[in-house]
Amino acid sequence: MTDNDILQLCLYTAAGLLIGLLLNKIVMPFFAKLAAKTALKSDDLIIKTLSKWVIPWFLALGLFMGLSRLELDNNLYYWLKNGLLIFYIFSATLILARVVSGLIKIKAAGTDTIIPSSSIISNIVIVIIYCIGLLIILQSQGISITPVLTALGVGGLAVALALQNTLSNLFAGLQIISSGNFNKGDFIKLSSGEDGFIEDITWRSTTIRAASDHIIIVPNSKLADMTVMNYYLPQQEITFAVEVGVSYDSDLTKVEKITKEVIWETLQESEDGVKEFEPDISFTAFAESSIRLKAFLRVNNYSAQFQVRSTFLKKLHERYNKEGIAIPYPVRTVLMKSDK
Repeated sequence: MTDNDILQLCLYTAAGLLIGLLLNKIVMPFFAKLAAKTALKSDDLIIKTLSKWVIPWFLALGLFMGLSRLELDNNLYYWLKNGLLIFYIFSATLILARVVSGLIKIKAAGTDTIIPSSSIISNIVIVIIYCIGLLIILQSQGISITPVLTALGVGGLAVALALQNTLSNLFAGLQIISSGNFNKGDFIKLSSGEDGFIEDITWRSTTIRAASDHIIIVPNSKLADMTVMNYYLPQQEITFAVEVGVSYDSDLTKVEKITKEVIWETLQESEDGVKEFEPDISFTAFAESSIRLKAFLRVNNYSAQFQVRSTFLKKLHERYNKEGIAIPYPVRTVLMKSDK
């Protein structure tokens, strides 16, 4: 290798690096500004992902062109050419996987369905893209992919027999997602008694965050066979009842009026209260020491009911005391039998 060859190699490499830097610092930011003006988030993601590969692409191209000017052995030149092709195919596969994964998350941000947002879907799509990229690389190198696919089919049958439980959880997760009955962030209660917010549905299990902030991990196959109550479907708003007892001496018309006023005040002052909800109560029973009634309140979501219930009880207790409405203690009549 002469000094002239080394000079050409350095010039081509430097030229590729310079072009990559110029595109990355001038052209890509220009397109990024144009993308930022649109309402779509997908174009921002594509520009941001491509920007990370502009410099490596042109640097590799410049290095290859510099090496191709040298008097190289045909086999070496062949490997360099194939190496550059593999690099471009591999980088394009990574870009496509990242863009598709990002688009899935963007789609999830604007929809109520769990299908785009659960990691099981994202992971399956990424694996499929990687497999396609690998097959393209093999095909570009003159390796027939037909035997590979045949071997994968036979090997897949053996793997399916060995991983029955894992595949059972995988397909159960896909079934759960496709049903559309579970959304990320929904509050659910299992027939086994556990409850919490859905964090994610992976290829093996569903993670649920309990009220104590602990994580409950449920295998997908188990979850698919359970009876599950989803408090966020068909809508997140929930009406709950608060049971109260008043004295038999109370004016029930007055009790109804005051209780409705307290319900209205509580919902108006609460951030999670449904302001349009019409306050309602229902007298339910003549109990042993009081007349029982239920006050109905409506909040935006399941977890909000606990704070609103607490606020309502405090306000109601204060208002009852002010209006002279007694909340009686339980009364028991005890007969004492003497030994005589």
